[in-house]
Amino acid sequence: MLKAVEKRRAYEDIVKQILTLIEKGRLKKGDQLPTERELSDTFKVSRATVREAIRTLESMRLVESRQGNGTYVLASSEEALVQPLAAALFSEKDDLIDIFSVRRIIEPYIAQLAASYGTHDEIKELEEILQGQAKALAGRSNMIGTDSAFHSSLARMAKNRVLERLLLAIVDLLAQTREEYLQNEERAHSSLRGHQKVLAAIKAGDCAAAKEAMLHHLDSVEGLIFKKRKGGGRCD
Repeated sequence: MLKAVEKRRAYEDIVKQILTLIEKGRLKKGDQLPTERELSDTFKVSRATVREAIRTLESMRLVESRQGNGTYVLASSEEALVQPLAAALFSEKDDLIDIFSVRRIIEPYIAQLAASYGTHDEIKELEEILQGQAKALAGRSNMIGTDSAFHSSLARMAKNRVLERLLLAIVDLLAQTREEYLQNEERAHSSLRGHQKVLAAIKAGDCAAAKEAMLHHLDSVEGLIFKKRKGGGRCD
């Protein structure tokens, strides 16, 4: 399963091996990694090298070290593909409005592709997700799970793995912002209505309407989060 590594930049090899095990599902979300000493013996490296590898995996949000309780896998196999991409492309210090601008380019096109390529079963899955979102809203419970599920499912429907990974990276990075946004009941209702309009266009197979509905939804969200857009470009 795990094997000794070369001494030169050994921590990178450790990171690569553990990442591969997560991607393949052999290490699952919630699994505990072997102890620092066990990893040191397995990889034939110092414990300092193991710690460096763990710190790198933590920075990628793939694992979490819990003081006195070991190190645990945080990411699923899908997230293991997405989160390093997010770390490579975006920084938490990036201006949120710039990240939203990228999302406004990508996700309306994803909705258009979903309207074109989405299957009956995938559309049914979207319907069930929105039913869950409506139920969560009625019960005033956290909607972040169903909100994420809607956008993730939509990305898969586009049948373009590069766009899917890129969108999931953005959605993951914006998770905290979206959670704060959805805590407001008026905003949560607005989000659900936006999703329903996107779904209606996809069910109708209307690619242009799906693209327009998603763009309108994102504009609405962005308008509520950023009361005043920066800039003042000639094409705004």
